[in-house]
Amino acid sequence: MSSTSTHKPRPMVDLLVSIVIPAFILMKLSGDDQLGASGGLMLALSFPLGWGIFELIKYRKFNFIALLGLANVMLTGGIGLLELDLKWLAIKEAAIPAAIGIAVLISTFTSKPLIKALVFNPAVMDVDKIMKRLQENNCVAAFEKRLMKATYLVAGSFAFSATMNYILAKWIVTSPTGTPEFNEQLGQLSLYSYPMIAVPSMVMMMGTFYYLWRTIRDLTGLKLEEVLANQG
Repeated sequence: MSSTSTHKPRPMVDLLVSIVIPAFILMKLSGDDQLGASGGLMLALSFPLGWGIFELIKYRKFNFIALLGLANVMLTGGIGLLELDLKWLAIKEAAIPAAIGIAVLISTFTSKPLIKALVFNPAVMDVDKIMKRLQENNCVAAFEKRLMKATYLVAGSFAFSATMNYILAKWIVTSPTGTPEFNEQLGQLSLYSYPMIAVPSMVMMMGTFYYLWRTIRDLTGLKLEEVLANQG
């Protein structure tokens, strides 16, 4: 079996490599008597950057979210190493979720809204069975309307994330770039952003997916185990 088909999510490893280890390095190893501001920043960024490249190469599958993660790391490194104005850090923190939210909205004008790629696709659900039941119940139009609402809810969750990212970056990171204090605050930003932004955003996304599942159940009468794609 190819490596692309055996890839399984590893949230704890992702959290450790992308957030915990870099934050520790930024906060504890960036002093002038240790790695220094630039050395600490480069080492900290090497973990999520290396992990992201490893994932992309090993599983040989284009991953839009992983690509955004790599871009995020490279932009952070560029801002710190080039000692740019702090405003660019706040803008960068908001830009990634804002870009995803805009992409979600733009997708509503295409034949394949992003919500279909994320959830309502043959890899996740038995699309043919669902569509057949919707047609039998004359509910296709109602389903498409609710699917559009779910898309707006997803876009709203990313708008919330972008706003909170900007506010948190402006609040926490106040020291000039290129200094040990900047690195320490950058580490704090990474740690705080997870419980204050990522968790609420995840809850909002789960609520959206639950709404979509309720929609399918109400309009088709199918149970959860009947609409999930066959994993065997």
